[in-house]
Amino acid sequence: MPARDSYAQGTPNWVDLQTTDQAAAKSFYSAVFGWSYDDQPMDAGAVYSIAKIGDASVAAIAPQSPELAAAGAPPMWNTYLAVDSVDEAAAKVAPAGGTVAMEPFDVMDAGRMAFVMDPSGAAVAFWQAGSHIGAGLVNEPGTVVWNELITDSPAAVTFYEQVLGLGTATAEMDGDKYTMFQVGGKEVGGTTPPQMAGVPNHWHVYFAVEDADATAAKIRELGGSVMVEPFDTPIGKMAVVTDPQGAAFSIFQAPVPA
Repeated sequence: MPARDSYAQGTPNWVDLQTTDQAAAKSFYSAVFGWSYDDQPMDAGAVYSIAKIGDASVAAIAPQSPELAAAGAPPMWNTYLAVDSVDEAAAKVAPAGGTVAMEPFDVMDAGRMAFVMDPSGAAVAFWQAGSHIGAGLVNEPGTVVWNELITDSPAAVTFYEQVLGLGTATAEMDGDKYTMFQVGGKEVGGTTPPQMAGVPNHWHVYFAVEDADATAAKIRELGGSVMVEPFDTPIGKMAVVTDPQGAAFSIFQAPVPA
């Protein structure tokens, strides 16, 4: 279901990039994914650039907060999870072993949100929709196709079960076990241990592309990096890449239907 007008609790519903060079990032992602932008004013003269494909909002690019910049934090993609009540969800965070990093607050009439850390230290946002439900288009080239919690902590998986009511199921993937998060019996995301040494626990974002090899080559031409070259899996071809500022994400090419 590429077009979306609502999200059930626990479903990833939005992603945004906090970056050290917003203008350069906007140019890069526009060239890679064909995004246009709707710039919305923020505090202190900054703008929140909502990425669009056609009329649909698909992601956003924002400047790093002064606090993150002062701490030397790298640019990164953030995942948002839909909640029915952000205040109720936030109240469950500490008892489940997590930390509320930013208490619930209103974002004008767009919605209400909080930033939290799960027990493994992975940061994630909770989003209670107002006028903004999240991405209006998914699972199409240039849009989010999957969100994945990278962690080796069983407590982190339990955290999402307790706080958001997510279910889990295990599948075989190239001989390894892969855990999927479920809402109402439907897969909405996954979780897997870090595949490379030194990778911190985090929520990772996958964007759909028509041609993973061509997209990886374009990313390299535009000043980004290809950390893991495109490789085939039972469900499609993917690669792990970074933008020129260093924010990591993955690209995914679905197989052509027989």
